Amino acid sequence: MDLNNKQRQVLSSIFTNPIPTNILWQDIEKLFIALGADVTQGQGSRVRVKLNDVKAVFHEPHPEK
Repeated sequence: MDLNNKQRQVLSSIFTNPIPTNILWQDIEKLFIALGADVTQGQGSRVRVKLNDVKAVFHEPHPEK
């Protein structure tokens, strides 16, 4: 796993309290991919993520930040 500085920053931000509201969904997707996840588009705005044999489904936010 080789993360760049941006991905490390996003990962760190996710675990702060409170979580910042300015994290972009695209940056989270890129982080998943860098961590080795399989990211696929589901129906509508659903995004399927499989990482280390753990599956999750997320609702992609609307275009607003």
